[in-house]
Amino acid sequence: MSNHVINVSEADFQYEVLAYSSQVPVVVDFWAEWCGPCHMLTPILEKLAEENQGAFRLAKVDVDANQKLAMQYGVQGIPAVKAFRNGQIVAEFTGAQPEPQVRQFLSQLTPSPLDLLIGKGTNLLGKSDWDQAEESFREALDTRPGHDSALLGLAKSLIAQGEGHEALEILQDFPAGKSYNSAENLLPVARAMVDGIDEDTDELAPAYARAVRLVELGNIPAALDGLLDILREDKTYRDGQARHMILGLFELLDDEAEETRNYRNELASLLF
Repeated sequence: MSNHVINVSEADFQYEVLAYSSQVPVVVDFWAEWCGPCHMLTPILEKLAEENQGAFRLAKVDVDANQKLAMQYGVQGIPAVKAFRNGQIVAEFTGAQPEPQVRQFLSQLTPSPLDLLIGKGTNLLGKSDWDQAEESFREALDTRPGHDSALLGLAKSLIAQGEGHEALEILQDFPAGKSYNSAENLLPVARAMVDGIDEDTDELAPAYARAVRLVELGNIPAALDGLLDILREDKTYRDGQARHMILGLFELLDDEAEETRNYRNELASLLF
């Protein structure tokens, strides 16, 4: 028995299954020693629990020794497999199943390695850990080239590290999908970084150029402050370029963070 596979009884089911399922999914295998199909299914479940290395926990319940649990959860035939998340049954099946079907069942409960990499990269973006985020997104793209969420994350991490040329290449040829609109929002930022700003064109140009440099340094809040100052002087600066820059920079912030909401409110108050 390993950390990913445990025997559970009526005494510890509440903690080891129901409470634990708030952290990761818990798959409960209701079985019995005399059950032939159980001896076919259980090794498959144990193998996949080890293979997934903690993405889910396998909890084995001997129905002969834990009849109250079997009754409580409506076990009428075994093997019976019930998956718990946040203390509730979210999926189940009865009877021995071949490994491909068991894998399919588990895939509904646990994120894929690709999902984990993208999630890690997104979390690092939220912490402004741009270089580590880039590494995660590149690894994700090694796994699935052209994945739109990974491409978007990579473009964000590159912009915040001053790598405008590579970011622009990604954003200009971005695939259709759920991330397309965010990529379009980021395009003006990458273009400003690549094209540069002529500071002699108008009196606000030095401030605009300074905001772009701050983006290249990964200091997104300071860049936003500078761009908002420009809009206070001229709401339509450069035919709306400053406003589009701000909308693009919002893509680099945590959308749920109070700081982001404050910036969005400030932009709205300036424009409307």
